[in-house]
Amino acid sequence: MAAPSTQTSSLQINVFDGTRQSIGSNIDILMTIRDGRQNLFRRDFFPSGQKFAVPFFDNFGDNYTVVAFADGYHQAGFTPVVCSPKIPQRVDIMLLKKDAGFNFADAQWDVLAATDPGLHDLLAHGASSDAVAKDRYTQLMEDRPAALACLLNITTAMAAIHLPDGSPLEYFKELIWDDTMAQDRFYGWADPKLYDEVKLAAAQHQFERELGFELFHHGATDSYKQKQFGEANVQLTFHANETKTIDGVECIKMEPDIDYFNDPLAHALLEVLVNGISGSLTDPKQVYVLRWIAGRHAGVPAFNPPYVIA
Repeated sequence: MAAPSTQTSSLQINVFDGTRQSIGSNIDILMTIRDGRQNLFRRDFFPSGQKFAVPFFDNFGDNYTVVAFADGYHQAGFTPVVCSPKIPQRVDIMLLKKDAGFNFADAQWDVLAATDPGLHDLLAHGASSDAVAKDRYTQLMEDRPAALACLLNITTAMAAIHLPDGSPLEYFKELIWDDTMAQDRFYGWADPKLYDEVKLAAAQHQFERELGFELFHHGATDSYKQKQFGEANVQLTFHANETKTIDGVECIKMEPDIDYFNDPLAHALLEVLVNGISGSLTDPKQVYVLRWIAGRHAGVPAFNPPYVIA
């Protein structure tokens, strides 16, 4: 029998808070590391930025799971972190304070007009004046902050998706401002060209058609989910039988949302959700954490919606 490998891989764990800044160096973080066989490698308190020399197996055992926790914070983690002696590996984890709330300082109406005029124009479209648009937006912020956080999560994520021609957000003409704007999804009107672009993206393996979408999206005609990440992918659901003419374009009704996990095993391993998925709406705070962690691990431009959780 061949002797087990004595090689190791370098794994660094960095921890951030809900402001997307490195967590304080004075905070002790309980770090748990398991290998791909689910054997416990290390479970102890360390500061953010700690580096570990983890065993190298040259097989599925190198698919590590990392979970971080600190007193007063919700735990979070990531899997798989594929480690190899050839390349030092790093995983960035975000921990939210248990009493944290939404901070919309950078999402104020007048601020958005300067920092993200495209989003500002979409939010304003359909209102009789800028004052009316500002009032309905401010009312959403004050009365239903979780719904606004969801809206900003999804629009930020859609803006970062590269279709064969543009991003999904560029095809949206107007949002539907009623009670369907919720903490887990919203509805809007989009140029029907978006459907062709998403089907092209699916042919390029960027999206995947969602089977059984009719069970969860009443009245939908089709649905596709982004495949880029293991967590927090955008799902675009089409309601092509409902139309509205906007700016001379016969638009179709759209229902974008973001799910937690593609892989049920990831949920079982990480246990990052405050509440179980069953029986509760998707929590925009969890989407914020998962999408940020997934983006950091994939090395894509930062997920930076115009708000923080602090």
